[in-house]
Amino acid sequence: MPTLLTDTDRSFTMQYLRQISFPVALILCAGVVAGCNRGHSADVVATVNGHAIMRTELDKAYQAQLGDAPQQRHLPQEQADSLRLNVLHGMIDNEIVLQRAAKMNLTATNEEVDAKLNEMKAPFTEDQFQERLKASNQTVDDLKHLIRQTLTINKLINKEINSKITVTDADVANYYNQNKAGFNLIETQYHLAQILVTDQPSTQPGNLQNSKAANDTEAKRKIQALKNRLDSGEDFGTLAMNFSEDPETAPNGGDKGFVGESQMQHADPAISNSITKLKASEVTDILPIIDPQTKKPVGYAIYKLLSRDPPGQRDLNDPRVQQAIRQQLQQGRSQLLKAAYLEMVHNQAKVENFLADEIFKNDAH
Repeated sequence: MPTLLTDTDRSFTMQYLRQISFPVALILCAGVVAGCNRGHSADVVATVNGHAIMRTELDKAYQAQLGDAPQQRHLPQEQADSLRLNVLHGMIDNEIVLQRAAKMNLTATNEEVDAKLNEMKAPFTEDQFQERLKASNQTVDDLKHLIRQTLTINKLINKEINSKITVTDADVANYYNQNKAGFNLIETQYHLAQILVTDQPSTQPGNLQNSKAANDTEAKRKIQALKNRLDSGEDFGTLAMNFSEDPETAPNGGDKGFVGESQMQHADPAISNSITKLKASEVTDILPIIDPQTKKPVGYAIYKLLSRDPPGQRDLNDPRVQQAIRQQLQQGRSQLLKAAYLEMVHNQAKVENFLADEIFKNDAH
């Protein structure tokens, strides 16, 4: 993972980043400034400490959340309103965190944004990069805006949260002793990494390139291109971080951790059979991810076998055991602190959600 975006922070960052938010004029009504009038423009759906979130911004984020699926374009009014409220809630949280970072002088600099942009452009020719921007309805300025948000929030997280998390050797030993039975393998365990591409719409692909296939045709084309790059010798983990569409594993180079043989077989016998034939460091062919209800592909994956562990007790001295415990404790504490931190800064902010008022007044009879 590049130094500008840390592995442990990216999932938290993406929780609050929605589709591109365009810069807008700061709208301050008299009620915010002087407390004498709470009227607001119909173009404003919410304010955070006086900063307006525009209806046009919400509309763009809402459409991005719907994706390209035709059936999503005509939701019943109640479902549409509920989704809009959820999207706006995320935008409000995002604005609160960004304002907090600005007060602490943690806003990403132009140099940091340009460096990250150049890193994202590196795998492509200029024409390819421009095509990707066009396909995602973004401009370079849009992308820079998103990059600045991402880097700014990560700076805040590193200072306010990550710096406060310490996992000691004693913590690791205590966890192992309390959960020793859990490290006694009753069957062969497969340590896997994956590159996943789906046709499901999402505004949070979770990879460094913000790369997302929009439909089955794009998903097939993308996974085949990645398989070709693997076959030519490119690093699996680097490709996973840049292009895999699983936000849980992409930041860690696609690492899924250990999976039991019976668990794999139950989930998908075809995938299990392909994986069990691998030797360490080998990868599968492109494998379809099948929806159990429709029996149709909803995505495609390539798996890499990192190691195969036989049944038996795994000792605390095993570096992989220590790493797994340390990572689990780190992530658990991080998620708790992040949730508490967001609630804390939310409580300190002045938020007015005009969309919520509007929906309630219209629907409450």
